Amino acid sequence: MKKSLLFILSAVVAGLTACEDKIDLNIAKGTSYPVLDAWITTETGQQNIRFTMSVPYTDDNPAPIIDDATITLTDLTTGTSYPFVFKNKMYSYDATSKPIGVVGHAYKLHIQYKNETFDAYDSIKRVPQIDSITYEFKKKEEALSGKEGFYAKFYAKDLAGGTDYYWIRSYRNDTLRRLEDNFSVDGSFDDGVADGIPFILPLQEGITDYQKPFLANEKVIVRLSSLTYASYEFLKQVNDQVNAGGLFAKVLENVKSNVENTTANGKVRILGRFGTSAVSKAEKTIIK
Repeated sequence: MKKSLLFILSAVVAGLTACEDKIDLNIAKGTSYPVLDAWITTETGQQNIRFTMSVPYTDDNPAPIIDDATITLTDLTTGTSYPFVFKNKMYSYDATSKPIGVVGHAYKLHIQYKNETFDAYDSIKRVPQIDSITYEFKKKEEALSGKEGFYAKFYAKDLAGGTDYYWIRSYRNDTLRRLEDNFSVDGSFDDGVADGIPFILPLQEGITDYQKPFLANEKVIVRLSSLTYASYEFLKQVNDQVNAGGLFAKVLENVKSNVENTTANGKVRILGRFGTSAVSKAEKTIIK
């Protein structure tokens, strides 16, 4: 995560009349850590890794970019290595001609930073194809959210045999406008419920932002990504904390990273995660 997950729990005592008091809080900045955002996929095109320094939770400034690390990805199944070169504020490898992610292969990310060495591991699991995307126009009195517009669904079927973990992300018009993130086990929400079934209705419908449904001529984009169990747990925890709110929200904390410092007596700690996914993608333009 891009910011240090420092938090404040404020106690509010309310009387019978409404009142507001402005309170200026003097909050310690805390320790700044390197943060890794590295996700390798089976897609062609440029694969990017972001490496930044965390900033205090209340700081609105962009996270400082780390540009002096050496980052190498190794396919442990084939022994092939891919050097990631720093350019345009990130570390990149051009996989336009051939994807570097392969289903069933295991990967190691090796980082050299501040004279210390770090390693992280993940593997690429299978993913089903998205069969189709449909949509339906609803008037505000027909929609549960009370918002008029087009409500989209995607259709896919879990792969039978074994337990599969999925990450479902939707976009509006392009992949710069993320809408919703949902996570699934075998096409449902929990392990052991079913296997080899179509993704259940709440997941199908979860690609629409109910507070701002799609409009005519907008494009619905859905990415279905496979996850290892460890990556699934990491993303679920991050998602829960990003969307936490209310008086009884969960306490914010740094989610455990899979990046290990392998240097003897190493002192630097890296937050974030190295993950890998096979990706199935579909899109559809809304036609009125």
